[in-house]
Amino acid sequence: MAIRILVVDDATFIRDMIKKQLRDKIPGVEVLDAPDGNRALAQVKNQSVDLILSDWEMPNMTGAELLTAVRAMPNAGTVPFIMISSRGDRNHIVKAIELGVSDYLSKPFSADELLKKVFKQLKLAGKTPVASARSATTQGIAFASVDVLTGGAKPAPKPAAPVVNPFASPFTNNSAGALGAKPAVQAVAAPAKTVKGKAQLRFANNRTFGVVIREMSLQLMSGLMQRSDDLPGLFEQAVVDIETGDGNSLARVNGYVHSIQAGEGRPDTNVVKIVVRFVDNDAEKFETLSKYIAQM
Repeated sequence: MAIRILVVDDATFIRDMIKKQLRDKIPGVEVLDAPDGNRALAQVKNQSVDLILSDWEMPNMTGAELLTAVRAMPNAGTVPFIMISSRGDRNHIVKAIELGVSDYLSKPFSADELLKKVFKQLKLAGKTPVASARSATTQGIAFASVDVLTGGAKPAPKPAAPVVNPFASPFTNNSAGALGAKPAVQAVAAPAKTVKGKAQLRFANNRTFGVVIREMSLQLMSGLMQRSDDLPGLFEQAVVDIETGDGNSLARVNGYVHSIQAGEGRPDTNVVKIVVRFVDNDAEKFETLSKYIAQM
């Protein structure tokens, strides 16, 4: 019988990336998916699954609530459950362990990190899959998402450049604020607003970039950052931590790199303009973002 895995996340983009990695690396796997805990729970009640991969922060029913419900079910109480979250702090992980989670995966994550945890849990459950002819990617889950759209074409590598202060030279910012799609949590798309703030972009393999925010809406954020030799690629998964005046961060919005380009009209520019499109449908996060934008 084929291995059956349930993927639960309110962001379609994230679900599609995970599903593609599983299908590419586990021959014959049957992958189910659900946009929230309620619909995931209905699937678990109607059919058996061998592994559940679930986001924590979701509308309607959170991953934590789904885990609690699954652990109380006679037919699914011992199913391996991997919790995925953009929050990797110790307290969050401890809470997941107390609820009975099998493993924990912090966003953003690489394909290798995802597959390592999936194979480990399947092996512990006695469901070791047949080895795939294709080796696991070493380039991260960003390329998995590119594969979905290009059929396997990889982004061209970026040339290295010395790192200097990117904001010493003025230039015109023409980021396209209308590129984002309307999230499910709002009825009318809000126009992008010029914002003077800061954010941290977190990518797989512990890569972090500081960004000066130029525009922000509930659909996307555009900003400026320093050029480096490990710049993110198009469609690469990201977590946006908005910095507040007291040094804390808020929102932790999940997204992906929608566009990235030189910040100046010359090849040796040290400034990069980046647009991150949000994929979350979490009403609480967008309420926080709305308040932040209104205050700027």
